[in-house]
Amino acid sequence: QVQLVESGGGLVQAGGSLTLSCAASGHMFNNYAVAWFRQAPGKEREFVAANRWIGGTKEYADSVKGRFTISRNNAKKTVYLQLNSVKPEDTATYYCAGDTFVADITKQDEYDYWGQGTQVTVSS
Repeated sequence: QVQLVESGGGLVQAGGSLTLSCAASGHMFNNYAVAWFRQAPGKEREFVAANRWIGGTKEYADSVKGRFTISRNNAKKTVYLQLNSVKPEDTATYYCAGDTFVADITKQDEYDYWGQGTQVTVSS
């Protein structure tokens, strides 16, 4: 079993940058698919970015492609989400998720393990 803890959220001005971290505890993390999702007030949780361990495939939502980057450090059991050129519409609670045997890494229903979330607020 894996436990996930996000950190790094905060207040940032539009056009700025922020790095979110997701630290994992427990074994078997290194062969997990990992992903970031976000939920804005009054909206449903949506996919942001994901990284499959096997093959290293990365996927991004169209809304963040070219601005956000997902990466992982298996030695540190940590997943990162680098947010660049942020916009007010990026304001949300960001969640990391992980699991093995994920068929579609963009689908939140595929993940059993979730963090508690970290708030990102972008001011205009």
